[in-house]
Amino acid sequence: MSTSTSMAGPVAGEPRTAFVLAGGAALGAMQAGMVHALYERGIVPDLLIGTSAGALNAAFPASRPATTATAHELAALWRGLRRRDILPLRPATLVSGLAGRRDHLIPDAALRRLAARHLQFERLEQAAIPLHLVAFDLLAGIEVRLCDGPLGDAVLAAAALPGVLPPVRRRGRLLADGGIADNTPLWHAVALGARRIYVLPTANPGDRGLPRPPRAALAAAVHAVTVLTNARLHADLARYAHSAELIMLPAANPGHIPPTDFGHAGQLITQALAAARTTLAAGTPKPPAETVTPAGLSLAGPDAETGPQD
Repeated sequence: MSTSTSMAGPVAGEPRTAFVLAGGAALGAMQAGMVHALYERGIVPDLLIGTSAGALNAAFPASRPATTATAHELAALWRGLRRRDILPLRPATLVSGLAGRRDHLIPDAALRRLAARHLQFERLEQAAIPLHLVAFDLLAGIEVRLCDGPLGDAVLAAAALPGVLPPVRRRGRLLADGGIADNTPLWHAVALGARRIYVLPTANPGDRGLPRPPRAALAAAVHAVTVLTNARLHADLARYAHSAELIMLPAANPGHIPPTDFGHAGQLITQALAAARTTLAAGTPKPPAETVTPAGLSLAGPDAETGPQD
C-alpha cells in the first residue's frame, strides 16, 4: 500500500479535470477505493460532481487534502456504516407513509446527522475543491445543479430517493435524488468546462442482469432504477466522447452485492481499488481530436441553480 503524501495541485496546462461520482446506495463504498487509486497516482480534480450516494462521497474530499489519507478516511466511514445509519426503519413513519399521510417512508434525520458528523464545511461555496451536487426538481421535472447554499440540505436533496426519504424544499423547488434522472451526471462536468473526466460509477454501462432475483421490495425497486439510469450513462458516454477525455473506472462487483446491502463495504472498496489501479496503470486514452460543446448543451444551463445565497 502506498504512503499518504500531499499531492500537488493540477499541473499548469493540463485539461480541466472533473471527478463524477454516481449514485448507488451501499455500492457507493467502491468509490472510496477509486478515489484512493486516483490520489495515489497524483490525479487531482479541479471540480467534483456527485448525486445520490456520490453526493456524500464528493462532498467528503471537497475540503480535505488530495491524499490517500483522505481516501482511507472515506473508506473507514463506509466500513462503519450500516443500513440503520442512513435508512432506519420506524414503524410509525412507515405506516404513515403507506397510509398516505406522509410523502416518505423513512425520516432523513439519520442521514442529516451522518453528513454533519463527517463533512468539514457548512456551505457548498466554501469547498476547497469546487463542488456541484445534482438533484431532481419533482415539480419542474428537471435536473438541478446545486453549487451554493447549505451543504447539509444539498446532500440530502441529492440523495432523497422519492417515496423513501423526504424531498427537500429549496428556493421554491421540491428536490429529490438526482439519480432518478441521471445517476452518473456526466453532462454537468462537460457543461462546467471539464475536458478530462474521471467517471466513478457503481455499475458498469450495459450491466442489466442479476444472478438471482432481489429478495426485498426496496432492492427490486433500486435495481429497476439502476437499469434505467445505466442506459442513460451508456448513451452519455457516446454523446460526449468528442467533448472531453472520458476515463471510466470499473465498478468491480463480482459478487453482485445489491445496493441495499451495507454489510460488504470492505469487500467493495478492496475490489474497486484493485480494479482502478489496473485501469489507471494501463494508461488513459489520448485527448479527443476536438473539444466541442455538443449541440444544445449550455455551459450555464437553465437547470443549474445559481440564485442568491440562502
